[in-house]
Amino acid sequence: MTSDVLSQIFAAVKMRGTVYFHARFSPPWGIKVPRYKNVARFHLAMRGAFWVRVDGETQPVHLNEGDLIVIPHGTSHILSDSADRDARELDWVLKETGYEGSGALVYGGPAREGCQVFCGHFEFAEDALHPMLDALPQYIYMPSAETLSSNWLQLVLDFVASEKASSQPGADAIMYRLTEIIFIQVIRSFVTRAGDAAGCLAALLDPQLSRVFSAVHTSPSRGWTVEMMAKEAGLSRTAFAQRFTQLVGMGPIHYLTQWRMRNAKQRVFSTEDPLVEIAEAAGYQSQAAFTRAFKRSFGTTPGQLRRSKS
Repeated sequence: MTSDVLSQIFAAVKMRGTVYFHARFSPPWGIKVPRYKNVARFHLAMRGAFWVRVDGETQPVHLNEGDLIVIPHGTSHILSDSADRDARELDWVLKETGYEGSGALVYGGPAREGCQVFCGHFEFAEDALHPMLDALPQYIYMPSAETLSSNWLQLVLDFVASEKASSQPGADAIMYRLTEIIFIQVIRSFVTRAGDAAGCLAALLDPQLSRVFSAVHTSPSRGWTVEMMAKEAGLSRTAFAQRFTQLVGMGPIHYLTQWRMRNAKQRVFSTEDPLVEIAEAAGYQSQAAFTRAFKRSFGTTPGQLRRSKS
């Protein structure tokens, strides 16, 4: 059930994972990865060690072999062989090395000993909004004890590397799906360590609350009440409402409305479905009521949004 909930949310925010390069870096080296909207970047130490300095964080993070770091909010950061190394902009490095997107990115000094890094990102839709994304910290560090002790990561990375080198049809689609596994596993690891402090993420992985998310996501037009959701969770109305609000940061009905509006906006903009049909799917009995709710959420009417794309 939990994986289904995450899949529903990833589909709603249009998450797509990919690998942008694997690299061999020899000291001295330092690379500044620029800020980028709607992207969560990840770096895995395949061999050797390196440092990561995330913009806004006071302490650098040291990655040893097998360690993984995810930087969820597109924050700029520096990868380097030492914690205080000067860094070159990534675009400069790519141009200087002549890297064109295939094979390994090789950069740094003449020393043979260095490190191997596997880099990729998870991209979200430009207007992606969900409490899950807001709940992610500035970075998530996953030590080798959690990556190397599980066969899943090595299997995924081997398969991704194989598909990246492949020219077969569907290779890109396979890579996207495989790298999404990395993101899901990192979220699971983070929630396990953070507990309720993980906020909405803890709610999504909670055995009782996840049943509610799955039901609401699957049937948003249903006439949901807090009592109905509490019954789905197997909790009393009071206990459910308190736990949901505590973890998600908003009440159950507020979350339902946001989910309905998000799906409605996507349909309005990307399909030619009749607005009355979209209104019904969002749980509204009249198009007028739907239009008012839509404008409250997005500052424009469904009709205006649809006309804006032409």
